Amino acid sequence: MASSEPSTAADGDLVTRLEEEGEIAADYLEEFLDIADLDGDIDIDVDHGRAAVEIVAEEVGDDSLRRLVGPEGQVLDALQELTRLAVQTKTGERSRLMLDVAGFRAARRKELVGIAAEAIERVRTGGEPVTLDPMNPFERKVVHDAVAEAGLVSDSDGVEPERRVVIRPA
Repeated sequence: MASSEPSTAADGDLVTRLEEEGEIAADYLEEFLDIADLDGDIDIDVDHGRAAVEIVAEEVGDDSLRRLVGPEGQVLDALQELTRLAVQTKTGERSRLMLDVAGFRAARRKELVGIAAEAIERVRTGGEPVTLDPMNPFERKVVHDAVAEAGLVSDSDGVEPERRVVIRPA
């Protein structure tokens, strides 16, 4: 089995720990869905060094899970924090778990990459920093990753909830 990166026991331990986080989160969320009387399936994955859990509708066209997203993802952010706390309570360690509901974060990620691409182009052509609208931590991380991949630099400026990404020439 050929691999471009060496695999270590520590890598395996990390994946096992993240899978455990996903299982704990799934148990918590299944109980939550039962209490809320909502139907959904739970998918667990490990993505970019963190547990990733998604609640998806059992039936195509069922948009009842959208209530768990709320305006601008605010309910989803709160549910993610509650889920992280449930994981931390069981494991004793802080979790960086990412939660998505009905593909909201996936769609938002795609939108943010587009916003970042436009800003990156403005920085490259104008040579001046570009400050984006306020974003939550998830959104800022997506933009920072896109900026780094494009070879530019970015940082966050301001205080929540008005924290913004500033993109600068390299």
